[in-house]
Amino acid sequence: MSPTATAKQVPPTRMPLPESDPEDTLIDEACRDLRLPAFRERFMELSATARREQSSYKQFLLDLLQVERADREVRRQQRLVRSARFPRPKRLEDFDFDRNPNVLPETVGDLKSTSWVREGRPLVLIGDSGTGKSHLLIGVGTAIAEAGMSVRYTTTSALVNELAEADAARRLSSVIARYSKVDLLCLDEFGYLNLDKKGARLLFQIFTEREECKATAVATNSPFAEWDKIFADPRLCAAIADRITFRCTLIQTGTESYRFQATESERHNTAR
Repeated sequence: MSPTATAKQVPPTRMPLPESDPEDTLIDEACRDLRLPAFRERFMELSATARREQSSYKQFLLDLLQVERADREVRRQQRLVRSARFPRPKRLEDFDFDRNPNVLPETVGDLKSTSWVREGRPLVLIGDSGTGKSHLLIGVGTAIAEAGMSVRYTTTSALVNELAEADAARRLSSVIARYSKVDLLCLDEFGYLNLDKKGARLLFQIFTEREECKATAVATNSPFAEWDKIFADPRLCAAIADRITFRCTLIQTGTESYRFQATESERHNTAR
């Protein structure tokens, strides 16, 4: 048998390929240690793109940093929305302006800007039940949180109860200090329950701490003329109303419930 024939019959020996690139493993470990999740997740994809497009080292590094920065911004927005403690997700983009012509899209659009929050200006939403007050309140709060500012949602009764419990436990000053630091306080169901003098006094302290330095948004079904029925103390009522309405943006959502309209429309379509 000739050497040539032997060479043809025996296949050439191939070195086994490594399971993974050692450098990739080290990069993955470094990203985990430095807490760079997006960098770690997108590194292989972006490195392949850089090779294909023959990007410079600087461009490749810039692409990775921009991906990490964008991911951190998204996670920060999500964290701020979660910390606001909204009872349900609502966005301004989903508000049905056609069913509630009392609410102007231009006015609501302006509330997406953080300027009024930075100026410590109040927002007052007045209207009957089912007219979209809570939707607007949560939607505005969500937009401000996604813009990078701290937001806290609560109902008036829940806030007053929290303050009363803190007062009994001698923790009132710390609770008031916590609420005074929030950029936007969204106070829902204002005026749904009448407040005694103690409740009114506790609520007044929140408004006093936030006056003209932190923004407060209030949703109520009671027009200003009926606020004296909410508070047992007329003087506290006047003082709170003064702080809520000074330089405020007022949106009146009307009296016709579009939740009722939607139910009637659905019932009508089903009957057909």
